[in-house]
Amino acid sequence: MKTLIKNCNLISMDNSRPKLEKNIDILIEENKIKKIEKDISEKNISKIINAENQYVLPGFINTHAHIGMSIFRETVDGLKLQDWLSKKIWPIEDNLTEQDIYYSSLYSCIEMIKTGTTTVNDHYFFPESVISAISKSGMRGEVTRVLMDINNDLDGRVDELINTIEKHKNAKDNVTINVGVHGLYTASKDCLVKAIEIAKKYNLNFHIHFCENTGEVDEIKQRYNVNTPSEVIEKYLSDLNVILAHCVKLSNQDFDILKNLKNINVSHCPISNLKLGCGIANLPKMLENNINISLGTDGQGSGCNLDMFDTMKFTGLLQKGFNEDPTLVPAYEVLKMATINGAKALNKENLIGSITEGKLADLIILDTNEVTMQPINDIFADIVYNAKGHNVVTTIVNGNILMENRKLNNLDENEILEKCKKILE
Repeated sequence: MKTLIKNCNLISMDNSRPKLEKNIDILIEENKIKKIEKDISEKNISKIINAENQYVLPGFINTHAHIGMSIFRETVDGLKLQDWLSKKIWPIEDNLTEQDIYYSSLYSCIEMIKTGTTTVNDHYFFPESVISAISKSGMRGEVTRVLMDINNDLDGRVDELINTIEKHKNAKDNVTINVGVHGLYTASKDCLVKAIEIAKKYNLNFHIHFCENTGEVDEIKQRYNVNTPSEVIEKYLSDLNVILAHCVKLSNQDFDILKNLKNINVSHCPISNLKLGCGIANLPKMLENNINISLGTDGQGSGCNLDMFDTMKFTGLLQKGFNEDPTLVPAYEVLKMATINGAKALNKENLIGSITEGKLADLIILDTNEVTMQPINDIFADIVYNAKGHNVVTTIVNGNILMENRKLNNLDENEILEKCKKILE
């Protein structure tokens, strides 16, 4: 199958190309980007998309989310993180079934497809349900069975993760597996060591909440008998590819440690951090120390929604305002965080994250022809600060058109929403 996108304005996020190219054609053959140039002439085209006056860019990569939590949207208002988890979320989660997680995850996939996210790094449980939902939606995802020490069932959780890895390690679909630990403050040394052994055995990414708030930092210091939490990362995780979610409360000591570690990636979740009153992560210090920053939405319970445009806007504005410096974190840098940096965090930059010949065809088309985005003086700033999820008109993953002209091609949004409402009941 061949798809040809005609006459687009291309923002490829490929360092070897100009940042913006006008009147470009993109040829997609099967699941890959075959050719990028002007006036492509090709035989046997299955689908032609006229993208004149529209912008094509890589699909967003959400590096930290809990997509089974769509049913928890706006449940956190007025609660601190630990209270929200222990008094509201965990008791409800104990009653959720595999089918509940399937439908709540599938509804999140719809939300992401409609707002331009093509890859998600999920951090939840019932992995087979999440995998089924992502596969059904056509999205790309990385999934885990989160490990933690609660209810004395660590061995059961470990077995479930290993079984998931074994079942899907040779799969050729859009889903890969990583090792997820909830957090150092909810994981014993035994839990952490078991998780690391699995990650090393199967050569998998390692995904964990880290330094989200002051209470967590204090618990880590006490639990692991360290001066600062990054000492644990240095001691146990220095030779793994690690995605650290949040990193709001990093001290100068932490930065001194992390800057010398390879393969440390931060998933910045500004909206969730604000909603939970955790604070604002120090992105300038991360950039100064060459730490790869990607973006995450967290779950809808704390992050409100899965719209990466909202996440990008808060990412830029918070750093400028909090540091009283409007030159910090330029819009193009934020776009990198949402695309190619996310691919690097997941160790998939050779496959996704930029529109490059030979890479997988994961891309979105934006229509900017509306009053809040016109006239355009700086398209990168316009996308980061003015675009919304509804500006995405077409979403393509792995060469498949999942949404075209705002219409989903293989999912019934209303039917799945009704399933989620029944779960709440």
